[in-house]
Amino acid sequence: MGVNLSDIVTAHEISLKDLKGRVIAIDAYNSLYQFLSIIRQPDGTPLRDSRGRVTSHLSGLLYRTANYMAEGIKPVYVFDGRPPELKMRTIQERMHVRTRALEEWEEALERGDLEEARTRAQQASFLTRDMVDEAKKLLDHMGVPWVQAPSEGEAQAAFMAQRGDAYASASQDFDSLLFGTPRLVRNMAITGKRKLPRKRVYVEVKPEMLVLNETLKNLEITREQLVDIGILVGTDFNPGIKGIGPKTALKLIKKFGSLERVMDEKGIVIENYEEIRNIFLNPPVTNEYKLQWMWLDEQKLLEFLCEEHDFSRERVLSAVEKIKMFKKYREQRSLDAWF
Repeated sequence: MGVNLSDIVTAHEISLKDLKGRVIAIDAYNSLYQFLSIIRQPDGTPLRDSRGRVTSHLSGLLYRTANYMAEGIKPVYVFDGRPPELKMRTIQERMHVRTRALEEWEEALERGDLEEARTRAQQASFLTRDMVDEAKKLLDHMGVPWVQAPSEGEAQAAFMAQRGDAYASASQDFDSLLFGTPRLVRNMAITGKRKLPRKRVYVEVKPEMLVLNETLKNLEITREQLVDIGILVGTDFNPGIKGIGPKTALKLIKKFGSLERVMDEKGIVIENYEEIRNIFLNPPVTNEYKLQWMWLDEQKLLEFLCEEHDFSRERVLSAVEKIKMFKKYREQRSLDAWF
């Protein structure tokens, strides 16, 4: 979910080819939830193996990551750690929404309303600890590095981009900008034609990039003021102020300069605002990670996906060929370095 800044930020359409040779720090939970939501049967049922275990997340992770690598992109997935205490309210609300959506999905199936069922099913996606462990195992077999964040994955990805270890963060959430990523890539995991909910309309979703310095310059604000705007609108750590959207929040911060002055002038009370601000400006992160893209273990990959989770061997081998293209690209880059 995250903070909604879509009305005030400018995104530039890009293609995956524009990211060739770049290290992209991907918000793992964000991507896995997207795969769980999108990769489903017509009635909303997720993909499952013969033992009833959900495999939608593994399918998305394999084929999407293979596509990245075929384009010469160097993906690294960043997994969430322990969430800040202030996020617990949001987590509980999301659990309630998903539980209710699950009930509505089952009701829609009983009525035979498949379109409504699929819509509700997409809202009922649950990411379990086992799914996360399976995702990490799959990445290991593919030779793709992953990083365990101490807290928010977006914060860790932004930190890696700030250090120059990654070119950009990849997430659907604008929070990455508040966490200070120099570049944010959106729509990496959902590129292609997507059906609009409850409409017989399909739209083409393309990757887009937002540049933090450009955003701040265009809005004529500082990053600290961008964080204050986010707090006014609402984040994962606070509900925001009713009636204040991104455009109004921007006007207020530009007029009064800071969140404190806005609260004083408008009689607004935002609890824990200093703690929320600190979460974005000084989040818990780690520099103890290694970014190494190893050669894939084809045998273990086939055993894990085909024998353990009933994947099509032909389709997995197709993904393997794309991953091998990544190795050829890296070898060519190494050869070019000698000339």
